[in-house]
Amino acid sequence: MASHQPAGQPAPDATRRSERSRRAIYDAALALVAEVGYPRTTIEGIASRAGVGKQTIYRWWSSKADVLLEAFLDLSDRAAEEARTADQPAYAIPDTGDLAADLKYVLRATVDELHDPTFEAPSRALAAEGIVNEELGRRFVATLLEPQLQLYVDRLRSAQAAGDVRADIDPRIALELFVSPLAQRWLQYTAPITYDYTDTLVDYALYGLAPR
Repeated sequence: MASHQPAGQPAPDATRRSERSRRAIYDAALALVAEVGYPRTTIEGIASRAGVGKQTIYRWWSSKADVLLEAFLDLSDRAAEEARTADQPAYAIPDTGDLAADLKYVLRATVDELHDPTFEAPSRALAAEGIVNEELGRRFVATLLEPQLQLYVDRLRSAQAAGDVRADIDPRIALELFVSPLAQRWLQYTAPITYDYTDTLVDYALYGLAPR
């Protein structure tokens, strides 16, 4: 016998239910990585924390790395949307006409993000896992890093057009002068990352080491 929905009772919204489950899984994955670290985070632990069956997770993702990557992408998207809603600039490089000031501004914002536990734990976990998991590493770079690096490329090309950077410079290589040292210091804990440090990276990159 076919079941009937009670009069006046709306039919269950499977889409909304799935979205609630997906959001709970994102939050659980990010929380567990921050609390116990990536190696001790498991699909079972994420499922228990999210209040769903682990088969629900396996229906959408094939591994905990996939869950974490998508959760972190969602976290980044939400942060950008909140910034837009609050009428604050999302992650972007301004073009004020002062290249050094613009680069220092965005690198200081990067320092703040890298010190934010909400972003630091999943960022570090994905970066470390990407070294041993080649497929995850490629996806991490393509979906998270490359769009941000392209912002530097665009700003350096704008500086080239304004005559502030030599025309023969390859912006994609040039950006590594200040981005790569910051990433290495952060990943290896070799020393604190500070505003003074990133400001100095910009000065060294733009003005060189020779006496002026």
